[in-house]
Amino acid sequence: MSRRPRSTAPLDTELADLPADLRWREWMGRVEAVIFASPEPVTREMLARVVGQGCSIDLIIDDIRDELRGRPYELVTVAGGWQMRSRKSFAATIRVATGLGEQVKPLSPSESLTLMAIGYFQPITRSELSQIFGKEVSRDTIGQLRRLGFVAAGPRSPQPGAPYTYVTTKTFLSHFGFDTLRDLPDMEALEDAGLLSKDRLLAGEIPVAGLGHSNADDGDGHGSDDASDNQKPAQGRPDDRAAPGDADGSGAM
Repeated sequence: MSRRPRSTAPLDTELADLPADLRWREWMGRVEAVIFASPEPVTREMLARVVGQGCSIDLIIDDIRDELRGRPYELVTVAGGWQMRSRKSFAATIRVATGLGEQVKPLSPSESLTLMAIGYFQPITRSELSQIFGKEVSRDTIGQLRRLGFVAAGPRSPQPGAPYTYVTTKTFLSHFGFDTLRDLPDMEALEDAGLLSKDRLLAGEIPVAGLGHSNADDGDGHGSDDASDNQKPAQGRPDDRAAPGDADGSGAM
């Protein structure tokens, strides 16, 4: 049985021949389909390829979220894009039925602390991490975080010998439910208050225990609007409902 030839016709993104309400529904369907089919968070740039030039991605996302209310999955903003995820309240149900999550080994306390320090103070070297904790951060700890995909090589430090630094990855953002690093718990408030500073930690002015008081939330934010001034105004919903606009080194802990 021969395969049906794949269409090479360009995708009609403007859909100018459709009434406004049907055009909006088609755009919604395309955006939802792309996000649903992708194993990774889908960026604004990717979604812009399947809708009209003046289509407001944010309003499309809002309408899809509204339609998913009460469903066992939701559309979340994470790692600079959007992704479909099952709701946390169904985690036990999914685990019983599929076994997913049963083999996941939680991070050890030393791995958690090391990852937290890298998240807040990146780019940071192994020696700086060891200085913060008052003891050597082991190569095994760093290696495990790298195997999990949470950290990667950063730029070389200007220190003597130009050691590599560590930075977190998009996998880190996605796993912990952050859109960007600015979503780390209370980061801006702690910085503004002078309580979160790598320089002060390295100088021994801040107790290490003060770093572990916040818990991450899986908040859903909206991505920033990348539209330039030369583009057409974003098209809103057909019924004009009011809605809001719109980073290798080896490092014994």
